[in-house]
Amino acid sequence: MAHAQDTRTVREPAVPPACAVLIAEAEADAAGGATAAGAAPASAASAWGAGQTGRDDAARIQAAIDKCAPGRAVVLAASNGKRAFVSGPLVLKEGVTLVVDDGATLYASTDPALFDRGAGTCGSNDRNGRGCRPLITAEGVRGAGIMGRGAIDGQGGMRIAGKTESWWQIARRAQKEKTRQNVPRLVQVDRARDFTIYGILLKNSPNFHVTLNGVDGFTAWGVRIDTPTDARNTDGIDPISSTNVTIAHSFIRTGDDNVAIKAGNGGPTEHISLVDNHFYSGHGMSIGSETNGGVRKVLVEGLTLDGTTSGLRIKSNDTRGGLVTDIVYRDVCLRAVRTPIDITTHYEQGVPGNLIPSYSGIRMERVHGLTPGRVLLQGYDDAHPLNLALRDVVVDGQPPVTLEHARLSDAGGAPTQFNAPANTAIDCGARFVPFPVDAPRNRRPQLSAEQAKAYAYREVLQWTGPLGAERRDPWDPLADPLATGARFTPDYTVDAGAPADGVTRFASVQAAVSRAVADGERTRRVYIRIAPGTYDELLYVPASGAPITLYSDAADARATRITARLDASTTGAAYRQRYAGQFDHAAPAVRAMYETLKDLPVLQTTGSGTAWIRADGFQARNLTIENGFNRGAVAECSGDACPDNTGGSRVHHQAVALRVDGADRVQFENVRLLGRQDTLFLHSRDAASTVRSFFNRSYVEGDVDFIFGDTIAYFNDCEVRSLGGRAASYALAPDTSRRARYGFVFNGCRFTGDAADGAAGSATGKAAGTRFYLARQWFHNQRCTPYGAIATEGYSCRPGEVDVYKAPNGTIRKRTLESVGKAVILHSRIGAHIDQDTPWSEWNRNGTLAHRPAQFGADDWWNNLQRAGLDPATALGEGPRPAAAATAADIYLGEYGNTIE
Repeated sequence: MAHAQDTRTVREPAVPPACAVLIAEAEADAAGGATAAGAAPASAASAWGAGQTGRDDAARIQAAIDKCAPGRAVVLAASNGKRAFVSGPLVLKEGVTLVVDDGATLYASTDPALFDRGAGTCGSNDRNGRGCRPLITAEGVRGAGIMGRGAIDGQGGMRIAGKTESWWQIARRAQKEKTRQNVPRLVQVDRARDFTIYGILLKNSPNFHVTLNGVDGFTAWGVRIDTPTDARNTDGIDPISSTNVTIAHSFIRTGDDNVAIKAGNGGPTEHISLVDNHFYSGHGMSIGSETNGGVRKVLVEGLTLDGTTSGLRIKSNDTRGGLVTDIVYRDVCLRAVRTPIDITTHYEQGVPGNLIPSYSGIRMERVHGLTPGRVLLQGYDDAHPLNLALRDVVVDGQPPVTLEHARLSDAGGAPTQFNAPANTAIDCGARFVPFPVDAPRNRRPQLSAEQAKAYAYREVLQWTGPLGAERRDPWDPLADPLATGARFTPDYTVDAGAPADGVTRFASVQAAVSRAVADGERTRRVYIRIAPGTYDELLYVPASGAPITLYSDAADARATRITARLDASTTGAAYRQRYAGQFDHAAPAVRAMYETLKDLPVLQTTGSGTAWIRADGFQARNLTIENGFNRGAVAECSGDACPDNTGGSRVHHQAVALRVDGADRVQFENVRLLGRQDTLFLHSRDAASTVRSFFNRSYVEGDVDFIFGDTIAYFNDCEVRSLGGRAASYALAPDTSRRARYGFVFNGCRFTGDAADGAAGSATGKAAGTRFYLARQWFHNQRCTPYGAIATEGYSCRPGEVDVYKAPNGTIRKRTLESVGKAVILHSRIGAHIDQDTPWSEWNRNGTLAHRPAQFGADDWWNNLQRAGLDPATALGEGPRPAAAATAADIYLGEYGNTIE
């Protein structure tokens, strides 16, 4: 709460619920501007604006504002690399808040025609100025605002479209020419009530950042304003003829007044509070120069000024002067300020006038300037002196003090000198803080060499068992005969073109596996050799029986192929019709796997696998396992043409090639796994433990989430090939619990793209309409999301026993929130098809019930939930937050030593 001369009770604002969530359609370039979707980044900052002529998101933003009900917000949200909105003028309506969400930036267009008021002067200099409309206007409305953790960038330093200068260069030239610049302000609030600016970064305004005229009730809380010191007329916040204004906990550095309180012909400015703010470059905490309307009842408390030209400043002259009274400065620290106290009645004096400045009832308490600087205390004349009360006001270094028509007193009213004893100065040592600059978002976190050591295959694969308490069980699959190339003596053979005896020779792979399971007296490993050919069948390997090795002697894995065509929407009836005969005489354990699926309404993703492996120690070498659904020359179905057998459920057409289901120490050597969506599914036995898989010299192909699951899986010297043809392609979708020590690890692998889809050679991860990503972290069984904004009135998503949503309320399980997804890629080659700026994607876009941002580590997990109002310490029973994330379990996504192609 802010205690102030503002007559309102002012508390920290809250962001209203969303009425609409708009997703950015442009990408920010390296120079800090924005580029249109699909456009190449500008080579220099000055070139960006000209290249964006004609781009304007104002229509869709304004349409959302116009439709929004009072008390709600239009949210501008980022989505992966798309983080930029580019807009001409916007107008806020009654009760509606514009929210620029974390990671998003609203850029003011550099096209002066969009801002022109009709005279064709915007972007030029003349004798009048004010030829441009502001970027954001709020006029005559109540309860509107601007909020969010994102930014609004006026692009004052960008070259104006069709011109050779930037907005700031025009303004500087006007100063030399004695003319007025026609450039836009950033935010203009006129005759409004209860307007709020909260949390936002306002930067690079062509002119004033925030101007208030005739406003009753204004709050700026936690705002950052950031513009270069040489940008002319870029005041931070200017309350003019307004009342009940609070500026609190904000950080302001500009090229002009940090704050300027003014009162012109529109009437007085009164009941103003500035509480616990930090000013940097700029012209200081100013009152004036227009004071003829009267300025009174102002409190400035807890302010630091670090590097401003002036500090506590009151400025006016007799062409615009008036009464300035009841002004209190308290607990103020100044450093590197040229004029720490700067009170003048002859500011920019020209032709004399009759509006005489009168400064009385001015009080300064506990003010400390830590570096030498000038002090100017100037009343107008003996009839209009400056009346200033001082208490514990110190400027170090014996500053020069100019006194003209000034009457100084202490707290008791007796005459005093300006300098107080040094031991009365307040301690400012801990008060100065750096301007809070957002560090560039690291969208490709890199491990240190020491961290990378923890991802050696022997280290990763020695852990298994209960999450967070995995036990050591050393395993070195590269030392296994499967990986060393040993030749095996088969116990059973499979050859579709040779006679079968049903004992040791079989025409189908499943029949051989079934016999091996039935011959359960074996305790040693069982070897099944498969002759080259195509085997159109399912392969189910139950948990019972001796460990099995399937292999082909053909070194080319493409020569030996097991293929089927199931998808998540296949009905149980269709499944029985196609595959019942395969299991009629199967071993009971194999038959039991079939029985779990045959009567289902639809198979779901878990039942769609061509190969379903449940046996510990299972091995395969020199084979291809394929789910051929939608992989032929003529697809079974596409998009809306696919039949819906699910009764409107969330199931689509996932089709698994290989499902490893709760099997530990499973090993694949020179295996090709082919599918589209969900090719490889790696599933633990239960939600409380994890198992291990190892893939060596293997190949996995698909388009969406095609390597997914919650186990430990190590991929060594493998190729991961992403197929295009859809809007987005995600190679990985890990579902690892945050409590697990490891998830997916790729070492010495190659991430390639399908050249037929135009992926190869794409520098931006966009090809043939597809955008390619390394991964998105599987948001397991989500039904509602606590992340981002949802445009549903009364929406909530709170922890509960089930994942469920019935508009507008939902609950989400602790397990779902803890399924964060872990993937680390080391010493690998990552193709140019992968989005180089944002290779780790969010899970679905902001504004949807299925949204979750990418989380790179434990800190992100804690921070995101805390921002969502679900502090894990209390809401999830986690207890105090750990002091630092230091173990492998704290790393969710990372890279080390990769080559970006």
